[in-house]
Amino acid sequence: MTTHDITLTVNETEHELTVESRTLLIHALRDDLGYTGPNVGCETSMCGACTVHVDGDAVKSCTLLAVACDGSEVRTVESLAEGDALHPLQEAFSQEHGLQCGYCTPGMLMTSLDFLARNPDPTRAEIREALEGNLCRCTGYQNIVNAVESAAETMRTATDGGAVDPTDAGGD
Repeated sequence: MTTHDITLTVNETEHELTVESRTLLIHALRDDLGYTGPNVGCETSMCGACTVHVDGDAVKSCTLLAVACDGSEVRTVESLAEGDALHPLQEAFSQEHGLQCGYCTPGMLMTSLDFLARNPDPTRAEIREALEGNLCRCTGYQNIVNAVESAAETMRTATDGGAVDPTDAGGD
């Protein structure tokens, strides 16, 4: 097996690791670095449970080789909360019952975060379209759409009167 020394900055922490050529980013994150927030689902990019951000864009890490991410900034769901303070998306998913078993939730959150950064005032149809690459086997998506809609509102009109940066970890 051919191996490669790569550097990944995950949630603002730089990591140097050696991976085989065939190592997928999801396995480098979970198995080599201990970031277990993103989940391994289908390994075909169909379910979205493995969604993370690479250099600012939401990607499905189950079909992306780790060597292709050498030098990249990676953000996982573990970066959203700041201590005990949940990100507005996490809070909305909880309040709106947008999660059941929770397996799809990390991918839903990271996809939603990327989407709201691009479209801070979406329609319900736009939310549904943005999430179409993320599967949930427990809900009918209604509460997930409600959660993203609620988070969008919160992020647009923070209690202090200023807009919340959707990419900010703590939402403050």
